[in-house]
Amino acid sequence: MRWRDARKSSNVENAGGSGLRRGGTLGLGGVAAVVVISLLLGKNPLEMLGLVTQMTGSGAPSAGAPSPQNAANREFVAAILGETEDVWGAIFQASNAQYEQPRLALFSGGVQTACGGASSASGPFYCPADHKVYLDTGFFEQMRSLGGGGDFAEAYVIAHEVGHHVQTLTGVSARVNQARQSGQRVEGDNGLLVRQELQADCYAGLWAHHAQQRHQWLEPGDIEEALATASAIGDDRLQKQGQGTVVPDAFTHGTAEQRVRWFKAGFESGSVARCDTFAAPTL
Repeated sequence: MRWRDARKSSNVENAGGSGLRRGGTLGLGGVAAVVVISLLLGKNPLEMLGLVTQMTGSGAPSAGAPSPQNAANREFVAAILGETEDVWGAIFQASNAQYEQPRLALFSGGVQTACGGASSASGPFYCPADHKVYLDTGFFEQMRSLGGGGDFAEAYVIAHEVGHHVQTLTGVSARVNQARQSGQRVEGDNGLLVRQELQADCYAGLWAHHAQQRHQWLEPGDIEEALATASAIGDDRLQKQGQGTVVPDAFTHGTAEQRVRWFKAGFESGSVARCDTFAAPTL
């Protein structure tokens, strides 16, 4: 992926440490053990993997001047965020709307947000209260341990979180929160949380579609990287790896097949309307 062709965003900031260090990875046996234990305890496997990474020191802030690798990491994040700003800015403008650019905070170890405190165990997330994406880049190593990874896969993760920002601006997130507060069950294989996450996957694909049209920056294997990552973090795959069975009632993000399919729907169409997972009779 020739990401250096993109404009670099000025909306990247550091919070809670350098936020730029990439640590080591667990071995495959260690990853499997963490996934099994986390699911037995009812925990998110990605969160538990992040916690183990933090405890082993890979999530700790690095001391001294930023290393060349850290500088490259920040440059990469700024390039991807800048491209999301340009793509979504144009889409909103075409609808006679103004796109409010989110900020992206890089952190290591822990960070305070308007949504509360978080650690690197949280993985990448978006806080609607302050309109910020939070990212500990050590998460990319966890993605590789689970079968994903690569520069375009990492771009997909950032674009997915920016998709949640778009949902906040368009009122989608508020409707899901209202349903939850009214007592409606939002989890499950056909629930609103899954629809919300799959729409963010579709928005990531939509972004990739328009970015590719603008720069022709994708290289052989890039799309496969993103699809492998989407598949690796599907609810069914994580549950199957952890406990040997799949529990659809506990889904929050969608199956591996659904995540891949909705990303491809956005990438192939480049259409916001094509990403209306809430109107889809089947996911």
